[in-house]
Amino acid sequence: MNEPDAEFVAEADHDVMPNRNARIDLSDPSLFRLILRLAIPSVVGLSINAFQQVVNAIFVGTLGAPAIAAVSMTLPIVVLLAAAGQGIGVGAASFISRHLGAGEYLEASRGASTALALAAPVGIAVTAVLFLNMREIFLALGATPTIMPLALDYATTLLFGCTLMLLNIVNGFIVRAEGNTRFSMWTMMTAFILNAGLDPVLISVLDLGVRGAALATLVSQTAAISLYIAYFAKRRGMVVVRMSHISLRADRIRQIAFVGAPATVTSILSTITVVLLYGAAAPFGEESIAAVGIAVRLLTIGALLISGFCMGSQAILGFGWGARDYSRVLRAAKVMLSITVALSFAYSATVMVFVRPLVRLFSDSDKVTEIAVSACAVFHLFFGLYGIETVVTAMLQSLGRARLSAVVCFARHYLFIPAVLLFPAISGFSGVLASQAIAELGAGMIALFIMLRQFAELRRGDGHIRRGGMESAS
Repeated sequence: MNEPDAEFVAEADHDVMPNRNARIDLSDPSLFRLILRLAIPSVVGLSINAFQQVVNAIFVGTLGAPAIAAVSMTLPIVVLLAAAGQGIGVGAASFISRHLGAGEYLEASRGASTALALAAPVGIAVTAVLFLNMREIFLALGATPTIMPLALDYATTLLFGCTLMLLNIVNGFIVRAEGNTRFSMWTMMTAFILNAGLDPVLISVLDLGVRGAALATLVSQTAAISLYIAYFAKRRGMVVVRMSHISLRADRIRQIAFVGAPATVTSILSTITVVLLYGAAAPFGEESIAAVGIAVRLLTIGALLISGFCMGSQAILGFGWGARDYSRVLRAAKVMLSITVALSFAYSATVMVFVRPLVRLFSDSDKVTEIAVSACAVFHLFFGLYGIETVVTAMLQSLGRARLSAVVCFARHYLFIPAVLLFPAISGFSGVLASQAIAELGAGMIALFIMLRQFAELRRGDGHIRRGGMESAS
């Protein structure tokens, strides 16, 4: 992976050395404190990002049901962009943190610059394809004559920000890979406040309707990308993003793409599984669909907390791996595991205990409440295992283990899809609910098995290094 020294001659020392003013030291010996410092801002930032969608929906809701439906129909576009951005971002973050740990700062900078260079044309290509086929896409999604013009107004305006959204997602991963999760959090918070402030002005005061909502999102994304540009221009972090560091060498692109691809496919599969879940619940009535929707929302909130925690602290694993400090990687993974398992069990227990009042926040229908109580209980039955799945996925991504990462990422979906297609025909609505629980249990067991093998491998690697050090000393 290391380049010949001659390749560095053209680079000034200050261009390849890390910024000593970086706020977080990824080699901090206090792992528990370091993990919390990285993870908490990431959880907050991710939660703000999700809450932004809720705020948009609230303001758009004042325009009536057709407007809500029109904006909802753009969800597949947002999911596609997020999936592409997450894939490039996960691959780049793994690449960057490993090379920073190895002290290869120029290589880390090349990884960051190349990831952004890949994201830009992907965003432009997606924009062009969607723009040319937008009407056909909305027709396929079932847009009525009333919804169609509103959907087109919203989507065509939003499309101008596709590339910005994609770049912002990748920038967030790059900054978190350096350990600066606080900057990522404040950037998301700035975008959220700007979006929330502009929504009522553009939607109602200026009477721009759904187009105003799209413009508010566009302005907030522009503000976010401006903050990231300033961050890299002022060298606030450890990597240097510049045109001269862009590298189209196949091995670099392959590393980013292979590690990130499972994350992209997982995001797309998650959307498919939700569609299948609602489709399986549909024959049992609208109340059943609503109940499943409530259970999914509560499950998503818990998953968001766990995922944000692992996303923030993931850089420690890659940094330790790059430094060949396998004992630190093992200790960090164990600390992350203990926290996420405790969080996931605590969250599922909280939902179980307060399930009825929680469900009542979403619906005042007695029938929906009764069904949703059962759905929430079953959906959260094995949620405690989600902490294991997420930590193992983060660890494998950080170590660059693309194939094993894919196994863990896809396990839940491979188990859920056949179950949700088969079990409802056998057990009715109970089969719909059981599909989720079985997929969670199976995916958790697979993650646990792989985790134990990875832990054993890390111990062996640490033992080899220790023995090698002793032999060198003697």
